[in-house]
Amino acid sequence: MTETARAAATPAATSGSKSEQAYAAVKARIVDGTYSPGYRLVLAKIAEDLGVSVVPVREAIRRLEAEGLVTFERNVGATVSGIDPTEYLYTMQTLSIVEGAATALSAPLIGAADVARARAVNAEMRECLQHFDPVRFTALNHDFHGVLFEHCPNPHILDLVHRGWNRLASLRSSTFRFVPGRAHESVDEHEALLQLIESGASPDDIEKAARRHRSATLDAYLAQTNTGSLSAH
Repeated sequence: MTETARAAATPAATSGSKSEQAYAAVKARIVDGTYSPGYRLVLAKIAEDLGVSVVPVREAIRRLEAEGLVTFERNVGATVSGIDPTEYLYTMQTLSIVEGAATALSAPLIGAADVARARAVNAEMRECLQHFDPVRFTALNHDFHGVLFEHCPNPHILDLVHRGWNRLASLRSSTFRFVPGRAHESVDEHEALLQLIESGASPDDIEKAARRHRSATLDAYLAQTNTGSLSAH
């Protein structure tokens, strides 16, 4: 088990109900690849591993199903969902649009402390490139973008952004494994985004830059997997 999953599986590491703890632990294992696409989620075994009853595990699995990370199959039960290239393409295209809008709307509300926090995360991402850990890099990537879009004043757009990230969670843990070279470009583009925000650039320019950043990762992945390319801007 990875450190992420081990921490999530420890009751002391996760506040809240047993259902919340089970949700965090199972989701962490899906995201870090411990539970890979197609993996059968046996409720009793998971409950035993986590030291809880089956009831909170069942509630957690239902929640993960609603997020698209788990699928129920007849005569099989709950399994970890996979994302086929076509669905990945459409989800990333949609996310580039809504996240770009959320980032642009957030920009006027992002203060110097937020920029400093995002830049510190990006510095960790740059250090991560030396001994590349795609799972850690992706977690930091989520933290970075969270700083940029979480101030979005439109709750409907923000909800769509969170749904997009959740839908991609199981595959995004390995996206940078497929295109490690993209990680270097991503860090540079992050700094460019921060400079746009600091300079008071127009919302349109910020939105376009955020969308180009997202679609570049999509294009790199699709090119690597010979699926083709689709511009999302």
